[in-house]
Amino acid sequence: MQTRPRPKRLRRLNRKAKRPRVGPPGLNLEPYQIVLRPLVTEKGTHQSTRHNAYCFEVHVAASKSQIKNAIQTLFPVRVESVNTQIRHGKTRRYKNRLGTMSDWKKAIVTLHADDKIEFF
Repeated sequence: MQTRPRPKRLRRLNRKAKRPRVGPPGLNLEPYQIVLRPLVTEKGTHQSTRHNAYCFEVHVAASKSQIKNAIQTLFPVRVESVNTQIRHGKTRRYKNRLGTMSDWKKAIVTLHADDKIEFF
């Protein structure tokens, strides 16, 4: 059964769908500003050993091509692909108030089969 479309004043916006954050027009990021830190987790170490993919926390306004160039300049490796995720901040309690942690961007970088990054 088809219903009529809801009037515009009663439509709810999708709160989870956020537009990607783009930096100001004159924003030039250096490689060490793009890649903030490597993410060393169980899932990340599994991906690095089995699939030769490494996880990094990156600047929110960085694009995939910027992340690829930054990884190739910081580490002597060849990057095959970059997948990104926007991770939404969790809600936390601070004394008797609710607050939210800031959103951050995660990049999963797949390397060439011959290349490897050693963190330790």
